[in-house]
Amino acid sequence: MDREFLIDLFADFGPVTIRKMFSGHGISVEGVNFALALRAGLFFRVDDVTIPDFEAEGSKPFQYSTRAKTVVVNSYWELPARLFDDSEDFVRWARAALAAAQRAKVKTRPKGKKAAKKKVAPKKSVAKKAAKKAVRRVGKAKRAHGSK
Repeated sequence: MDREFLIDLFADFGPVTIRKMFSGHGISVEGVNFALALRAGLFFRVDDVTIPDFEAEGSKPFQYSTRAKTVVVNSYWELPARLFDDSEDFVRWARAALAAAQRAKVKTRPKGKKAAKKKVAPKKSVAKKAAKKAVRRVGKAKRAHGSK
């Protein structure tokens, strides 16, 4: 699927950001990725709320093969083909996919806090190491001068 096709397809949905990703495009709204357009088709973000709709349409999760195995990505399912011809229903499914992606984003921990903790932790361990070295130097100096 090319970019122009995707722009036309999502026209009734509203403004989306379409970026090159893997062998296709990632589609997002305000930084929340909710669809993947790949050679294999168009895949929408799903969760426990939306999976039953995809199952009822006979849809399957996105999968790809590596040299060693087949990887199934259960968070993205293929959009039923009938929706490419039904703009109103397509928009309803796209909004449900965006909602699923937003729910998933709420469940995950913000990256900023995690990165901040990583920066703080090494400073503490460096300070502890420096304190231990200072104690060792004092001990060596005392032993060298014969005091306890």
